[in-house]
Amino acid sequence: MAKLNQIIAVEKGVKASSHQDLAAAHHGLTKPALLAGISRTYQPKDEEGEQLPPESTRVQVKAEDVLRDTATTLTRLFDITATKDWANRTARADITVDGQVLLREVPVSYLLFLEKQLAELATFLRKLPVLDGAESWSLDPSTDWWRTEPVRTVRTKKVPRNHVKAEATDKHPAQVEVYYEDVPVGYWTTVKFSGALPARRVNELLARVEKLQQAVKFAREEANGTEVTDQRVGEKVFGYLFG
Repeated sequence: MAKLNQIIAVEKGVKASSHQDLAAAHHGLTKPALLAGISRTYQPKDEEGEQLPPESTRVQVKAEDVLRDTATTLTRLFDITATKDWANRTARADITVDGQVLLREVPVSYLLFLEKQLAELATFLRKLPVLDGAESWSLDPSTDWWRTEPVRTVRTKKVPRNHVKAEATDKHPAQVEVYYEDVPVGYWTTVKFSGALPARRVNELLARVEKLQQAVKFAREEANGTEVTDQRVGEKVFGYLFG
């Protein structure tokens, strides 16, 4: 008795072979010359006339034979697909994470759905914004945002100053150079806020998803190990269609 994973393994090959056989059959039916035959003999008008050999062409493709071959080809495909789909109705397995059963008796079709969704979810989590590691963050209970500690910075203003390079004399005025001095005029207190996530949190979420992905794969392999009962539906279908 075969197992579901064996049926799944050969299904793709059977599909490809069926498509090739059908394409070849269709190609043969589109060539009228292969479907046609002829037989003719020659009789001279009188005994003295030229004798010619008979001519004949055999029919190379018979539509009824093509139908029979098509039924044989597709019967295999119909049977193996039916065997897989019938087995999928009963193939189930538990999803177990860290020794605890998360979901019981999950059908194969849902396990495949979960695999796809978890892969997309992992991609989404990897794109989550992460808090700037250069800052020290804490959760602000009043806003539920992440915040930094207040940082105080000085606000300065440029104030012109005079620098006397040479005192005035009775002959020359004083030589004065103007320069600007940064003079503190106030203080900024800055607190940064963020709605991003700590890297630790993102890593924890990714680890959970990856762990569940592994558990789902194990469950799928277990479910696909279910023994199957061969289904024979193709003969009935084509017995009706081409009978």
